[in-house]
Amino acid sequence: MGIRWILGLLNYLHAYPEVVVTVICFFILRRMSLNPSALRSWPVVGMLPSMLANTHRIHDWSAEILQKSGGTIFFKGPWFAGMDLLATADPTNVRYITSTARAGDYPKGQDYTEMFDILGNGILNADSDSWRIQRRWAHLLMRQMRFRRYVESTGREKVEKGLLPVLDHMAGEDVPVDLQDVMQRFTFDATCVFVCGVDPGCLSVTFPVVPFAKAVDDAKEVIHLRHTVPRTWWKLFRWLRIRNEKTMAEATEIADGCIVEYISTRRKELEQAKSDTTEKNKEEEEVDLLTSYLDYEAEEEMERMKSDKFLRDVILNMLVAGRDTTSAALTWFFWELSRNPRLEAKILDELRTKLPATEKQEENSSSTTKKKLRVFNADELGGLVYLHAALSECLRLYPPVPIIHKCATANDTFPSGHRIRPGLKIYYCLYAMARMETIWGKDCNEFKPERWISEAGTVRTDHSDKFFTFNAGPRSCLGKGVSFTQMKMAAGAILYNFQVQVLKNQIICPKVSVILHTENGLKVKIRRREL
Repeated sequence: MGIRWILGLLNYLHAYPEVVVTVICFFILRRMSLNPSALRSWPVVGMLPSMLANTHRIHDWSAEILQKSGGTIFFKGPWFAGMDLLATADPTNVRYITSTARAGDYPKGQDYTEMFDILGNGILNADSDSWRIQRRWAHLLMRQMRFRRYVESTGREKVEKGLLPVLDHMAGEDVPVDLQDVMQRFTFDATCVFVCGVDPGCLSVTFPVVPFAKAVDDAKEVIHLRHTVPRTWWKLFRWLRIRNEKTMAEATEIADGCIVEYISTRRKELEQAKSDTTEKNKEEEEVDLLTSYLDYEAEEEMERMKSDKFLRDVILNMLVAGRDTTSAALTWFFWELSRNPRLEAKILDELRTKLPATEKQEENSSSTTKKKLRVFNADELGGLVYLHAALSECLRLYPPVPIIHKCATANDTFPSGHRIRPGLKIYYCLYAMARMETIWGKDCNEFKPERWISEAGTVRTDHSDKFFTFNAGPRSCLGKGVSFTQMKMAAGAILYNFQVQVLKNQIICPKVSVILHTENGLKVKIRRREL
């Protein structure tokens, strides 16, 4: 009887390992309550209890652990849970992964593709040949002058007719507003416009709930939760379509429906345009990215890439890459300026150097105290060194994507001496890297734009060996120029026209998410900047 009972118990524990892990973690967490930030590997559950005890501050905890370990550490997950990984904040390791290692040795891997399944086979998910083909065509189309002109003109229009009127309305109402929400609405609309040629209308004084934008937010939250549990658990929930995975399925359906409608509408418009006998010079047209894909006449390979499935993945990947990263950076940018009035004054002085003589006279005139809302174009913003430096410093200290995923495919040894085996997950932690004294010096935690300005007064470009916010090597971000253009237009217009007063008694800290938003938004009051 006793043997039978023991065999039955062992069979139960083997069938339901998550129960074992949960029970063990519960008792270990109680023992860890006196020193919750400590990292220790326990039998069966590995280091999972330490991670669970610090989930609410996972980015700062990771930075602390990596600093203590010299920049690289092996994380042991529960037995058979597939959560073992190597985390690194060592720039030599990151350069090795991105630029030095053999091509294909460190792809994103199958686990990543499954975790971010809503992105399909788009460029953020793809590896090997699929990624190379997509990147080649995206690079070609995004470099076209007609697309770049479209990004600049539509971005300026969105700032002038969308962002500034909303902020001016809030200034008139004299009520608090969540600046992070405003920035997300602005960047979602602006990104939809230059990717699809469609403005979904998120940015409005009524702050409407737009199903497409909400679906992207919901999916992002579920993806984060997938990082915190063994893969078998969330995959089972996905199969059963329950709990958070039901939310993911619904979000995917909503996003797919919106994108299919965009593609269908644009196909019809292009067919109609072809029947128009009026001759047009394509080189002079300004076009969105979707139109560029559909309208590009080239080799047979490109024609195969015009399917609805391929275009759906392109659109969603570009929207995710452009919307959340830029909005997060702008939010942290205004948070830091609120703590550094001196820096705000320097950027304002720099902006005023771009004003025509007539506008400078108006600024100095005492005949009025309320100036006309002003938008700076791309040419005016191009030479603003201090603004560029301040945005770069913000991206260093608050990288929008704080952790990058890779997966090893072969035995290898990192420059740090750590041995790598096939199948091992590799995380390089950009948030932690920004806080390493060995990399950025003793002032690494300070917001210091001057570190990006050379002695000659130009923007420094020699930080590429330790600044990986836009990735590096073959997978460096194609949208870096677009992001800076968008950020400069928004930041310049807001700073010149308004005073952003951050409300006191807020706890501003990183949100536990795949994108580095602030946990509780950024509550501010907007004031018209007087002459």
